[in-house]
Amino acid sequence: MNAATGSGGPEATGNEARGALAPLANPTYRTFWVASLASNLGGLIQAVAAAWTMTTLAASADMVALVQASTTLPIMLFSLASGAIADNFNRRRVMIAAQVGMLAVSIALAACAWANLLTPWLLLGFTFAIGCGVALNNPSWQASVGDIVPRQDLPAAVALNSVGFNLTRSVGPAIGGVIVATLGVAAAFAANALSYFAIIAALLVWKPNLPLRKLPPESLGQAMGAGLRYTAMSPHIGVVLLRSFLFGLTSIAVLALLPIVSRTLVGGGALTYGLLLGAFGLGAIGGAFL
Repeated sequence: MNAATGSGGPEATGNEARGALAPLANPTYRTFWVASLASNLGGLIQAVAAAWTMTTLAASADMVALVQASTTLPIMLFSLASGAIADNFNRRRVMIAAQVGMLAVSIALAACAWANLLTPWLLLGFTFAIGCGVALNNPSWQASVGDIVPRQDLPAAVALNSVGFNLTRSVGPAIGGVIVATLGVAAAFAANALSYFAIIAALLVWKPNLPLRKLPPESLGQAMGAGLRYTAMSPHIGVVLLRSFLFGLTSIAVLALLPIVSRTLVGGGALTYGLLLGAFGLGAIGGAFL
């Protein structure tokens, strides 16, 4: 197995078959994978705390559902622009900016929760801001995996990223429920804020060895237009997008209203909600073996 070079970029190697865990032999990828576990865990703890907090601030099911909407809406609105930014600007700097921004918002959210200043709309504003950071960060991170591992390790690295996310999705909500039930929502928001430090440290240390850009960057409008044209001329991508849209449209209501189900139908608390939400992660892991 070949590790990354000292600069953090992938080594040029042959096209021999690689094992599913080969990317973890790369110290740069391994550092990011572990840091991502911590960051994803914090994000899921925050998601449980935000949704459960809304059930105590507003009795309306619409307001509870808006917590999920405020988190995912920025991804729908800004992912195309974020992808264009990832293609035209330094991805490492983009990710640092996104992570630092989410850290600042998370600290402010924890402080407001601790001071008992949260209102329904203020909570939605905080979750929307964190969602904007996620929308900015994700395209740059996904495109950077190819800068970290050799090409033949890229499928395994993408698969490991998915495995790591589903692992945290199975235990993170339960941990979040325990924290909310025992220490309060402010502690859960603070735990999320702490989770950003690992990934920020990894980004600051990483020095990718990237080729010099020979052409000037496209404008955002040109890059977004090129992406839309490519998608329009690629029927297979269109099918994937349509299936993803239909799945999200029909399944997101379950996640959005799960806090209400946990509180009113099941008669449980934050821990019950965390366990129910964690079942989605367990199901995703089980589905991978089918």
